Amino acid sequence: MTATAAQPLDADVRAKLLRVGSANVANVLLRHGFRNVMMLGLGPLTDGQEQLVGPAYTLRFIPAREDIDSMANYGRDDNMHRRAIEECPPGAVLVIDAFGSVEASSMGDMMAARLRHRGVSGVVTDGGYRDSAAISDTGLPCYQRRSAPPATPIALHPVALDGPVGCAGVAVYPGDVLVGDRDGVVVIPRHLVDEVADEALDAVQYEEFAALHIARGRSIFGLFPATPDSRAEYDEWVAAVRPDLE
Repeated sequence: MTATAAQPLDADVRAKLLRVGSANVANVLLRHGFRNVMMLGLGPLTDGQEQLVGPAYTLRFIPAREDIDSMANYGRDDNMHRRAIEECPPGAVLVIDAFGSVEASSMGDMMAARLRHRGVSGVVTDGGYRDSAAISDTGLPCYQRRSAPPATPIALHPVALDGPVGCAGVAVYPGDVLVGDRDGVVVIPRHLVDEVADEALDAVQYEEFAALHIARGRSIFGLFPATPDSRAEYDEWVAAVRPDLE
């Protein structure tokens, strides 16, 4: 059965993913045969924002139409954009498929403040936001293509919640796990998340070992990527409780 964002991420898995980078995760997924997992062209709204980790809850937009999309209709309580803000589960990441449009805003500061208050982990869109400085002030980790100040109904019509979407060219299913950092956002199929978290953390820890040797002038040949011999060295280093290299 497909997971949904309503199923929270295991705390240990989340803790591991908070210690790894999106590039590490993408490399692990490549070893599992997944090539199209990075949301290319998206970046963090603010340098230094918190790492993003959480299962996907999705909102899909299509182009707006003048006889349907107005500020009056946008203000209705059954508007799916506004519902997404109130229905995205705590701990989840709101993934907004804006079909790459930056002609209107995928979210503004009031929505971001509400999501932060509700405990949502962050927001990712292949469109853009308005009120960027105020969104940054909420502390909510957000990723976008670029800023999009015009009002949402000018170009975007919400049509679906918590279903499969395409965001920045990547398929995202409800419950898939997103990891975002300064390099961008990567999507982990939910059924692989435990395994990927373990492998990505192992890769990060091995890189700590490799970096110590590189800082002392050692060649990357036979060291990075890891070889059976360098892995054996690493295992001995771990067994010795990771001492500084002499």
